[in-house]
Amino acid sequence: MLVRRLRIPWLCLALVATAAVAGPALADDVQVAVAANFTEPAKEIAAAFKAKTGRQVVLVFGASGQFYTQITQGAPFEVLLSADAERPRQAELAGLAIAGTRFTYAVGRLVLYSRTPGLVDPGGAVLASGRFEKLSIADPAAAPYGLAAVQTLKTLKLYDRLQPKIVQGASIAQAYQYVATGAAEVGFVALSQVVNVPGGSRWLVPEADHAPIDQQAVLLQPGAKDPAARAFLAFLRSPAALAIIRRYGYEVR
Repeated sequence: MLVRRLRIPWLCLALVATAAVAGPALADDVQVAVAANFTEPAKEIAAAFKAKTGRQVVLVFGASGQFYTQITQGAPFEVLLSADAERPRQAELAGLAIAGTRFTYAVGRLVLYSRTPGLVDPGGAVLASGRFEKLSIADPAAAPYGLAAVQTLKTLKLYDRLQPKIVQGASIAQAYQYVATGAAEVGFVALSQVVNVPGGSRWLVPEADHAPIDQQAVLLQPGAKDPAARAFLAFLRSPAALAIIRRYGYEVR
């Protein structure tokens, strides 16, 4: 497939680049790799964890597939919050993660979104109409939400027709930036990215149109002997964290 990637202003690129939100990492900080769709809830959860325990969490955001590659190459992440179940499972099977620590922390929802009011109808018929020049998705090879977008288009039997209009972001964060800046009129994004965004137009994609987006967490080998890393994973399942996760449109199990 011919993949197009758009040029967007450097400021927008800075917003989607890998970033630590807790300042320079210290030896006793908990190092957490976070799927880009989970950026805002992860920030709130990390702040609540610090308020409760006094321990700092360094969050690094990006695409799940890119994180897995970095982990196989020795990246010192202690916890992985992936956007899928496959990467944590692979990490466990490869001995890169601690067996028995993997669990689903959130179930994501896919949304077709436009910042233009009325462009996206409640049933997603705009896809069949083709009344747009560019359709933004995340890279399906690296980002589970991008894979879900491709699956949705194939379920609707529109993938071949719309393929020339597809532009890919390296992560779901960049896919959203394409739509938010107007570089693409419509895009498949995570519900969590737009649940608190007023205006625009959107279609909540039926869960039956793609494989479930089961987002799993796992303790990685560098965190095996760090009580704070284990405590952070436990906190992720606490009522306080679950309330935050639900508020961003995720389902929890």
